[in-house]
Amino acid sequence: MDTFTKKKRSEIMSKIRSKNTKPEIMVRKFLFSRGMRYRLHVGNLPGKPDIVLKKHKTAIQVRGCFWHGHRCKLGSSPKSNRNYWLKKIMMNKKRDEKNDRKLKYLGYRLLIVRECDLKKNKYKKKLNSFC
Repeated sequence: MDTFTKKKRSEIMSKIRSKNTKPEIMVRKFLFSRGMRYRLHVGNLPGKPDIVLKKHKTAIQVRGCFWHGHRCKLGSSPKSNRNYWLKKIMMNKKRDEKNDRKLKYLGYRLLIVRECDLKKNKYKKKLNSFC
């Protein structure tokens, strides 16, 4: 059961953005502090990767656990309007898989940083070993 009215929930959801999110900015700041230079949301690549290290032919996707169906504490199951959300999350996952395959086919290395990696500070180790 949702604790907000439909109107309030709609207002809250409308404020969620897909670009320049806090997790994405954390990753960008970390890369920049290591001297890495990158491009953001490159439109001519499949899925418009969040961060592209052109020099290293590497794409980094920063994914929210809920929106991309990750099985962790942050990727909890929706409590209301379950059918709608489960279908939406499933479609997001299919789209992600398709775009990931295309990026790899184009010769890009792909790194996926999940929201839960940021909470546990695992992302720094992951990025250091990858870049």
